[in-house]
Amino acid sequence: MQKEMSLIFEGGAPGRRAFVLPPADVPEEPLERLIPAEHLRQEELSLPEQAEVDVVRHYTNLSRRNFAVDVGFYPLGSCTMKYNPKVNEMAASLPGFAKVHPYQPEETVQGALELMYNLGQYLCRIAGLNHVSLQPAAGAHGELTGLLLIKAYHMDRGEDEQRREVIIPDSAHGTNPASAAMCGYKVVTVRSDERGGMDLAELRKVAGPKTAALMLTNPNTLGLFDENITEIAAIVHEAGGLLYYDGANANAVVGIAKPGDMGFDVVHFNLHKTFSTPHGGGGPGAGPVCVCDKLAPFLPVPVVVAAEEGRYKLDYDRPKSIGQVKSFYGNFGVLVRAYAYIRALGASGLREVAETAVLHANYLMRKLAPYFDLPYDRPCKHEFVLSGKRQKSRGVRTLDMAKRLLDYGFHAPTVYFPLIVDEAIMIEPTETESKETLDAFAAAMIAIADEAEKDPELVKSAPLTTVVKRLDETRAARQLDLRWRPAPAAKSG
Repeated sequence: MQKEMSLIFEGGAPGRRAFVLPPADVPEEPLERLIPAEHLRQEELSLPEQAEVDVVRHYTNLSRRNFAVDVGFYPLGSCTMKYNPKVNEMAASLPGFAKVHPYQPEETVQGALELMYNLGQYLCRIAGLNHVSLQPAAGAHGELTGLLLIKAYHMDRGEDEQRREVIIPDSAHGTNPASAAMCGYKVVTVRSDERGGMDLAELRKVAGPKTAALMLTNPNTLGLFDENITEIAAIVHEAGGLLYYDGANANAVVGIAKPGDMGFDVVHFNLHKTFSTPHGGGGPGAGPVCVCDKLAPFLPVPVVVAAEEGRYKLDYDRPKSIGQVKSFYGNFGVLVRAYAYIRALGASGLREVAETAVLHANYLMRKLAPYFDLPYDRPCKHEFVLSGKRQKSRGVRTLDMAKRLLDYGFHAPTVYFPLIVDEAIMIEPTETESKETLDAFAAAMIAIADEAEKDPELVKSAPLTTVVKRLDETRAARQLDLRWRPAPAAKSG
């Protein structure tokens, strides 16, 4: 167990300094001449006085209390929290990439434009489509962009007022209906069938002249590839709608199956999941969007295009464009990492990524299936969903087991999602973990299942070995208090 730490405000002594500047060798200007008086602080800040070594040790020790993929296994389902090679970080930090400025003339950033152009071509080949925008800054941003493209397409055909519905399966990521609603669409939900795919009979009932699009993740959030995807595409296309591919789960199919071949018209990729950018805590990310030919005129401007004599330029001459969706051209550092990742692996390496991720998920699923409920007993792709209903009958919730995993040194998997599975436990082992790590995680899960049966109170009181014990998640989310305040002085007498 880690020892308690005092706050940085609670240590130090008057006069201690982390750094002292030499005396100025030029006359100092009074603050009143540099900053308007109404903006000057009237009271002294109550800041801690600490030596440099104490400050460094304090924050270094804090950082060592964080869990990260560089520290241990991080099996968050639907998030692909895999280890990413450090060489890609080095590539993104090269001065020619890290210090480039978006306002530089095109002739001075030809290398950056060439990288963006080639990355776009690679993503198009992976998607099975012909056109791309690298602008979107995240997966949900890619969803919004894709739906704006679909809306522009229907508007160009004079059908925007008619096509006001977006069909979404009940297993979808929550960002799907949110993005559709932001674009002004009515969300129509289709339930899953007994095998975890989209119910075709229900789809046929709702697909029609009001349909603008179907948003689908394949494999879906249950980790299952929809066996009827070509028939689904035919139903939507015959109704005049378009197919949107949520690429959050592309780690399962990259290099093996192309969404364009399945019938999708729009695809977004999460570069920060599938293509080598460490993520978490809100960023950074990138959600490039690939589209079919009929949607190309509506892509955000500018688009990086190849010009004459091996040069590259930014094309703004697109009269039907939906406009810019992000300042400049996207999160460039994330694009560099993805480019380095794809070039290092090549086509065969990308295929091996998906094959290994699928192998790991099925291996782990079969090891754990005897100890938990398995709602859909069929081969999965890169992730799988268990249910803790068996343990819940003994008073132990999925949340309790997730917290108990912290005592075994593992970050918990995603819990209570997808919503269609009671007491869901969503596990994605990724391709970067070793068999030894998977076996250790399985052993911990099995031990917790045994504890839930023999000593449920132990599991319900977890975690027991962490610095911070069990939190009230609801209160922590609703009553944010991020400001430190000194404790009130004790009253005498």
